[in-house]
Amino acid sequence: MMMEFLYFPKDKSEYIPAFITLVIFMIGAVAAMYLFYKKSKKEEKYFEEKYKDEMFVNREDQHSTTSSKDN
Repeated sequence: MMMEFLYFPKDKSEYIPAFITLVIFMIGAVAAMYLFYKKSKKEEKYFEEKYKDEMFVNREDQHSTTSSKDN
């Protein structure tokens, strides 16, 4: 038979360590995503505070150029 590389234990208690490892890595992945999200929000807030005036000026410029083209 060619499927000798597959291993399905008859004793299902051998799945417990694999399940525990899976749970640990899933918790780690969720924690990492939460930290990335939290850091991203902080950086977004910092960026908006730092470039608030420049973004406002750019919006006015875009608005004025768009309205002048319409006329």
